[in-house]
Amino acid sequence: MEVKEREVWETLHRHLAAIYAGDWQTYLETTAEDVAVYEWFVTPHRIDGLSFHQFMMEHDWMGVGADWRYDLLDPRLQVYGDAAIASYTLLLTIHDEGGMHHKTINESRVLLRSDGGWKVAHVHKSPGS
Repeated sequence: MEVKEREVWETLHRHLAAIYAGDWQTYLETTAEDVAVYEWFVTPHRIDGLSFHQFMMEHDWMGVGADWRYDLLDPRLQVYGDAAIASYTLLLTIHDEGGMHHKTINESRVLLRSDGGWKVAHVHKSPGS
């Protein structure tokens, strides 16, 4: 794996782990301020910027207290200079008092590299099942 590809995957994994751990500081470090997100389970419209996700993370939208893990199924990375597109199916497994739960979500995340390193600038999600 080339250095650029390794850097992109490392940033993406930090970004995803921050979401499910409720780690707002790491989310900020790995996300562009003007991020654009399509999340079909929230709204059929694009959500721009960080404020919506800050509110969601501060209010434990992913059940931060639960035991969780994620896996990326069929990951693909396309790198074009200072832009990268990661696509995969996210398998999210959560264990809580109700037992074990699985969710699958097809995702594409566009990352851009600047002086601060790689950051997620665009996310598109669709149902995985």
